[in-house]
Amino acid sequence: MTQTRLIETPQTRLAMLGHALPVRAPAPVGAFDNARRHGDLLFVSGQGPVREDGSLAHGKVGLDVSAEEARAHAELVTLNLLAVVNDKLGGLDGVGAVVKLVGLVNATPDFERHPFVIDGASELLHAVFGADGVHARTSYGVASLPNKITVEIDAIFAVRPEWG
Repeated sequence: MTQTRLIETPQTRLAMLGHALPVRAPAPVGAFDNARRHGDLLFVSGQGPVREDGSLAHGKVGLDVSAEEARAHAELVTLNLLAVVNDKLGGLDGVGAVVKLVGLVNATPDFERHPFVIDGASELLHAVFGADGVHARTSYGVASLPNKITVEIDAIFAVRPEWG
């Protein structure tokens, strides 16, 4: 009896985690592009928690949104970041490493769990890319974000040199 062995790729890891990339990356909400490649780096513009139906997760973390809900929103943002990467590189296999994340949390002045919220993104990237998904990161709270979204994250990815 022959055993079929599943080749683990970022795409298959996402599926094993119960996630799928959005059909298309969310459109930019201003005069900029979702991503810009420079050499072997891909700079992905800040993405928000846009659901598959186009609706936004919004609210103030620490007031009407819990830290746990915001953490799930950070995971959703990460799927949108990966959709941008997929669009720009033609697949997630082109990612050599996740270099840096900057996570903003729309939070009350006394909210202190910004790292916990953005860990929703960091842990998903680690699960999808393994050791190459561990990255440098900044997370902080802000008074507001566009469209009153809860979380915005931008990222820098290293592109595999052989990926063109």
